[in-house]
Amino acid sequence: MNWEIGGDVKESAEIRKAGRTARAIRRGLDKGVALVALALLAPLMALVALAVLVGDGRPVIFRQKRAGRRNMEFELLKFRSMKNNNEGPGITAASDRRITKVGRFLRKYKLDELPQLWNVVCGEMSIVGPRPEALRYVDYTDERWRAVLEDLPGLTDVATLVYRHEEELLAGVSDPDAYYREVLLPDKLSLNIRYQRCRTLVSDFRLVLTTICYSIAPRSFDPTALRVTLLAGLGK
Repeated sequence: MNWEIGGDVKESAEIRKAGRTARAIRRGLDKGVALVALALLAPLMALVALAVLVGDGRPVIFRQKRAGRRNMEFELLKFRSMKNNNEGPGITAASDRRITKVGRFLRKYKLDELPQLWNVVCGEMSIVGPRPEALRYVDYTDERWRAVLEDLPGLTDVATLVYRHEEELLAGVSDPDAYYREVLLPDKLSLNIRYQRCRTLVSDFRLVLTTICYSIAPRSFDPTALRVTLLAGLGK
């Protein structure tokens, strides 16, 4: 019996060590990729910043507290896509009048998310991981949330791709906030947990490529076909 207990402890320690090693490798890759992307995209980001400034003034960058790994708060960065003093619902539908003209273009091609590369450099986010949620929607007493928040939040993930048309979905319901809480969010959590179980560097790479493709050519987005394709490798 003692040998069995000792073997279990040793195996558990090896699993934890392997998990730490995998996270360290991902962290190194994330930081390297983010730094290179920031350097390559600097001219584009400068143009976006100028467009936001000319179109609707300051501030250019939108900052908001989000839930990070193990529910540690951090400040998410985005190019501002909504009007100043934009009080209203915590989620955004496609028909939301708070979105500026420049902001609508940025959101269509996900250009408003580019400043989050700096969040990645700072270790607050990763390239691939569950999208960081607004604090009002996070319930850390829920075991699903605790599981999802074991990973760093990311720029993209399976749920982000499956629900790339989220704003259009929300525009078609009478109570967007309730629909998000009761329908979309539970499904997102489920997708994130399923991806955690079979995640590899190769699957991360595929998600990044898919994200880039749909950001460049959003009209090619087919939510039904994409969901089937992405979920095929996740298991039950």
